[in-house]
Amino acid sequence: MTSRAHNSDALKDEVYRQMFRLEARRPGAEMDLAIALVRTCVALCSVCGPGKEQQWLERIGPICISMFEAARPATK
Repeated sequence: MTSRAHNSDALKDEVYRQMFRLEARRPGAEMDLAIALVRTCVALCSVCGPGKEQQWLERIGPICISMFEAARPATK
C-alpha cells in the first residue's frame, strides 16, 4: 500500500469514527465530523487532478477548517 493510499484510508477511517460518535450522541461530534469531512475532501482532491471544484475546495477547505475549529468550544 502506498503512503498516499494509507493516508487516504486513515482520513476515511476518521470520518467513520466521527460518524459513530455522532450516532452515539457524543458532545461535539457534529463539529468533529464536519472537520473530518472537510479535511478528507481537501486531501483527496489534492490527488484527483485539476478542475474548478478541486481548485475551489483547495482554497475554501482550509478556511472552513479554521472556521469550524474556531467555533468549537474549548475542551479541557
